[in-house]
Amino acid sequence: MGIEFTDALIALVSLAALTGLVHTLAGPDHYLPFIVMSRARKWSAGRTAWITFLCGLGHVAGSVILGGLGVAAGLAIANIESVESMRGDVAAWLMIAFGAVYMAWGFWKIRRRPHAHAHQHDDEVHIHTHDHAPGSRHTIEHSHDHETRTPARSITPWVLFTIFAFGPCEVLIPLLMYPAAQESVQGLILVTAVFAATTIGTMLVMVMSLSFGLRAVKLGWLERHTHAVAGFTIACCGALILLGL
Repeated sequence: MGIEFTDALIALVSLAALTGLVHTLAGPDHYLPFIVMSRARKWSAGRTAWITFLCGLGHVAGSVILGGLGVAAGLAIANIESVESMRGDVAAWLMIAFGAVYMAWGFWKIRRRPHAHAHQHDDEVHIHTHDHAPGSRHTIEHSHDHETRTPARSITPWVLFTIFAFGPCEVLIPLLMYPAAQESVQGLILVTAVFAATTIGTMLVMVMSLSFGLRAVKLGWLERHTHAVAGFTIACCGALILLGL
């Protein structure tokens, strides 16, 4: 059985598209974390897009599942909104904590950044890469590392996914899902799908376009501080969520 496009359903679908666009653009936490992490960790365009897509999917899916359960159980909107508010606070604090830890790690990484010295022995020149181990008694003491190590797989994408899965889409349930459910189940699915597609699509457009532009910018002395700047930016995004911005 097809969907009956009543005037009310058409209005809801249009509102879903507009709301998905506006709420994403108005919330820098939807795109800034991916932009700064992509620059700091030197993600490829494909990896940046994939991580953004997965986090956006998790972001929308959490509210969709909660709203669907609420509609099926006949729960009052006020009850659902209180849960969404709690989820928002959890996501904000997780973002602040992750940003602060990542910023601290970024400053620590600057101190540990390897650099090279050339040593000449007769007619041969050897280049040794090393860092200054913290706690050394003299600056001339170095910790040399002549072995190649395979870096551990980064958990950053999974941390971001977890944070965004907690982050609610506050407008989805009361403004779109509950009214759409009054029309039909098919209408509910359509409205939810349009909102999700618009939200994730806007995230991808913002992240990819701004990341591409940022790659062309020379940061100068800030280049070695990109990890710390990324952590600070993410923590600020979390603080903005708590402030309701």
